[in-house]
Amino acid sequence: MPFARLAHATTPTCHIGLGLAAVGRPGYINLGRDRDLGEDRSVDALRERTHELLDAAYAQGVRYIDAARSYGRSEEFLADWLSARPGLDDVVVGSKWGYTYTAGWSTDAEKHEVKDHGAATYERQRAETDALLGDRLDLYQIHSVTPDSPALTDKELHARLAEAAAGGLTVGFSTSGPAQADAIRAALEVTVDGEPLFRTVQSTYNALETSAGPALAEAHDAGLTVLVKEGMANGRLAAPHAPEALRAVAEEISLGCDAVALALILREPWAGVVLSGAATLTQLASNLHAAAVDLDEGQVARLAALAEDPRAYWERRGQLPWH
Repeated sequence: MPFARLAHATTPTCHIGLGLAAVGRPGYINLGRDRDLGEDRSVDALRERTHELLDAAYAQGVRYIDAARSYGRSEEFLADWLSARPGLDDVVVGSKWGYTYTAGWSTDAEKHEVKDHGAATYERQRAETDALLGDRLDLYQIHSVTPDSPALTDKELHARLAEAAAGGLTVGFSTSGPAQADAIRAALEVTVDGEPLFRTVQSTYNALETSAGPALAEAHDAGLTVLVKEGMANGRLAAPHAPEALRAVAEEISLGCDAVALALILREPWAGVVLSGAATLTQLASNLHAAAVDLDEGQVARLAALAEDPRAYWERRGQLPWH
């Protein structure tokens, strides 16, 4: 498992990864994006921004980088960065397949991505990822599995994924939506020749959306590495949008709301890697302070009260504009 390399890392930030969803394409749903990226969202500008973030993250101990076929040119930007720094053998690289980027480098496209979990899409996107990342790819995940996803029942797909795993690639899945827990538990039952297929799970979990927690604990107990995405709830937990309780705790410890929000996740014993979705160097530096935050039980209890009904959470997320 490539994540065994992280287990031996000595930096406090080894359990924080950098996700490239916010910087691999010009449009995304994070609040505050206009302020973060400004007007220049050309390919060259976002490539430079991505490389600056990767340099800063690596210098501060981050060793897991997360991309996806649907994150615009994130794989390309990451591949360029890795090629220019051939000595970084301790970086763990993950990507995802199952969504195709369709926005054409626009922020106002009718559709930004199209989902398809069929075997043909896997083969096409695996070839595209391989052309960019080659043997630097450690983890390949099915993007946003839901309980009704054909990826949970497609035996042909399972055989192809098992073949990739036999060749040394770690196979995982990510989840989205109000029924994440059901999707996680269904995926834990997927086997090939009596052996579990998936070795990692990446799910949305944050102070507002905690419904996947028990299932993620079960996945951890079953031997899967758990990665957490959207720890900032697409900007809803960052200043100035953060709830009053989160802002109060941040004031008490003299750090940003983002550091507190990510620290709340890091304290979970099942959380292997928590992703920062930073789009600026300032955001990244603040996010990484999470590794040093020690919340007391009273603070944790106050933050726990922020959890929303998952259906309400995902309905609101679905209404966030691409910008």
